[in-house]
Amino acid sequence: MKILGIVFIILGAVMLVWTGFTYTKKEKIVDAGPIQISADREKSVNWPPYAGGILLIGGIALVALDKRK
Repeated sequence: MKILGIVFIILGAVMLVWTGFTYTKKEKIVDAGPIQISADREKSVNWPPYAGGILLIGGIALVALDKRK
């Protein structure tokens, strides 16, 4: 339980600092036999900041409960 708590603390802190990320994906626009046209599209992955806070608090609680045993 202590290791899981530490992982939650680290993940929660990272999620509070970075609220998301973007990446580029190559998509085919036209695929007509030998003719192929593709374009780079930017996709983004975002999460709400409170999700990081919940993980951080949950991780602290897991570590605190593990120390009491």
